[in-house]
Amino acid sequence: MEDLVLLHGFAGTGHAWDPVREQLDPARYRSLAPDLRGHGRRAALRPVSFAGCVRDVLACAPEAPFTLAGYSMGGRIAIAIALAAPERVARLVLVATTAGIEHPGERAERAGSDEALAGRAEGMEPEEFVRAWQAQPIFAQTPPAAAAAWSEDLRRTSPRDLAAVLRGIGTGAMEPLWDRLAELRMPCDVVVGERDAKFVAVGRRLVAALPAARLHVLAGAGHGVPREAPAELAAVLAGA
Repeated sequence: MEDLVLLHGFAGTGHAWDPVREQLDPARYRSLAPDLRGHGRRAALRPVSFAGCVRDVLACAPEAPFTLAGYSMGGRIAIAIALAAPERVARLVLVATTAGIEHPGERAERAGSDEALAGRAEGMEPEEFVRAWQAQPIFAQTPPAAAAAWSEDLRRTSPRDLAAVLRGIGTGAMEPLWDRLAELRMPCDVVVGERDAKFVAVGRRLVAALPAARLHVLAGAGHGVPREAPAELAAVLAGA
């Protein structure tokens, strides 16, 4: 039995991985998809920090080496976990994610936009936030059925809790880890959606920086890979 630990993206919960988990053979895989702090059942945990998320995941993950997969924000946390405890991570799967923003000015600009969004979120009702988040261009062309399930997942966390997430572990709050990727000697699969041009480019850079990585570009998918291409992502997790 192979253990998988699956980390969701911003504003989601572990349920974001349900469509992928449904594609995995339960006789071969045992999967764990925890809610990250600031989200879902762990929405009240503070501070929302990278160190706190690393501790939470390692505390609930199997002791034996496991496959660690992270989508978007969850991918950034997965990199931090793999660097903190490489002996625990047998394989790393990074889905539509980055190792951070290197340029200080660009990082400060992103931190400012994250803070602005956090301020707006604090004044939003849940349905208002769901509509605003799903309307972003990066999520264009999400299939209707996937969008409906995604909406349900977004409602599991209040906008006020998500404001704390943006301030604590938003992309602007992250110290870039590009110069540490060479430390990650475990096999790594980098997965991106074909329509997600920004992250296709970032994915190619991740593969070039990681010692043992390969790139998977999933046809027809955008940024929301776990909900848009669950069977294809499950195949990557299964080593196909």
